[in-house]
Amino acid sequence: MTSATRTPTAFTYWENRQSPRIQRAEALFERVFRSSPFPSDDVAREFCESLFLGDTVAENFVDEVYAADPTGTRAILDRALAHGIDSLRDVPESMRVLFDEFETEPDWLDADLVERGAAVWRRWGTMLFTVAGGITLEMYTEAAVATPLSLAGGYAGDNAMRRFLETCKFWIDTSEPGALSRIGSEGRATAMKVRVMHVAVRRKVDGHPEWDREKWGYPISQGYQMLTLLGGSTVPALALRLVGLQTTADEIRALLHFQKYMGHLLGVDVSNFPTTIADSLRMTAMVSAARSYDAGPHGKELIESFPAGFAPRPEQQGLARLRARYTYGIHGAYTALFMSPVTRSDYTMPRAFPWILIILLRFPLLTAIELSRRFLPGVAPVVEKVAVAQRLRWYRDQMDGREAEFDANGALRR
Repeated sequence: MTSATRTPTAFTYWENRQSPRIQRAEALFERVFRSSPFPSDDVAREFCESLFLGDTVAENFVDEVYAADPTGTRAILDRALAHGIDSLRDVPESMRVLFDEFETEPDWLDADLVERGAAVWRRWGTMLFTVAGGITLEMYTEAAVATPLSLAGGYAGDNAMRRFLETCKFWIDTSEPGALSRIGSEGRATAMKVRVMHVAVRRKVDGHPEWDREKWGYPISQGYQMLTLLGGSTVPALALRLVGLQTTADEIRALLHFQKYMGHLLGVDVSNFPTTIADSLRMTAMVSAARSYDAGPHGKELIESFPAGFAPRPEQQGLARLRARYTYGIHGAYTALFMSPVTRSDYTMPRAFPWILIILLRFPLLTAIELSRRFLPGVAPVVEKVAVAQRLRWYRDQMDGREAEFDANGALRR
């Protein structure tokens, strides 16, 4: 690392690279695979710098327009998202700059590849929610990730389930056919609302007494947003092999492109976003090596709140209660699959047994379905249709008549 590289002190990648344990593992990896498990130092340095960066374009819009009149601006924003920015008169300059970026397709965009990536998410059905939720828990051990979420309160305590379901809504909306390419689509609208919500949280967390910028960088930084995008592609695709879903290498590459374009819409600088499976795994390895496990009680609350949010509620009776009990049990089992055993053992989590047996028993069936959709004509569309119907039904059951809000106006809870 050069002296000019600015790195949050809790992101201990450079220090840990010098540890004997990491060096032995790196040397063994290089002997076996004849390549490094980590990205080049140039890529690593740029990533470290990105941990101090936010979304300037959206932040200018929020500071100059949204903050003065959140309700009125939300209505204008909704109209622009539905009909395009040119449908409005007297548009503030910061809003026009935001939508010029949002509505302009980047030169690197391959629309067909984006659609193929979105189709993978649709085919995963509710398993996308399960694997993404489980993998995310690993990063709640890091204060840089856990502190903004803990302060905002969305993923903590009784709010955890509600905010997770909003995230599920985001995944559903953005993976519908044509969702990211069609102006006026619900997917693009949801992406922009999430982008604005991120800015609002950054503004409230940055400067808060509990936030240490030198230690953790900028809240919801460019770097950690990139990691969130990676968390929806290579790692879950490989993890889902444990349950029988066999995502091919071509499908994973399509997922990476889908996530890259989604990142563009969310205001992430994707110029160095990995485009190969190997590079995405190198980026993941770098972040894994940099973990400092400093989230403390805030991380504990977030991690334990996730499965607890699925537990049956006192007012649920009969079939609804049985369904909730199953959902709670099966999500507890999935956390055992998708979390590190060492990490999971540090927290109070639901028992994996006997629910893990259901996952094991379904493995041959899911594998057979996967092979059939890959090699038998006409099967793939049916598999996708069933998975899409299942995820919508599950989402509506869990929401129980509520609507996702993506509210950017809530106060911090501390």
